[in-house]
Amino acid sequence: MGRILKSYIFWTYERGSFHYDVMVTLILAFIFVTPHFWNYGDHPSVGSFAPSEVVVRAAGENAFTYQIPAEQVRGNSSAPFEDRLEQSIGRISGPMVIDHYDTLKDASGKVTAYKVWAHR
Repeated sequence: MGRILKSYIFWTYERGSFHYDVMVTLILAFIFVTPHFWNYGDHPSVGSFAPSEVVVRAAGENAFTYQIPAEQVRGNSSAPFEDRLEQSIGRISGPMVIDHYDTLKDASGKVTAYKVWAHR
């Protein structure tokens, strides 16, 4: 048993042999299975974009979602909130009708951005 384990550690088996195939299978299993059970902490952070950057995604025919940084919406505090959202979107896509919006917060509860669903 010790000799087999030593051969596995030093990878001494010939390619195509049973033990070689077992080693390759174990390595592939480790690569593809462990991310489902182990958190490597390599997820992108939410709201990590520039204060002037707006993320736009298609959400159907003539419908879009916008992720607008909170700093950009806070710019003109005298206008109503939905008007400020429309202004931010209008600079990018022209006149749009806002369907609804959600507030995006970081782990501490601070508002980082707004996700807006809009259509033409």
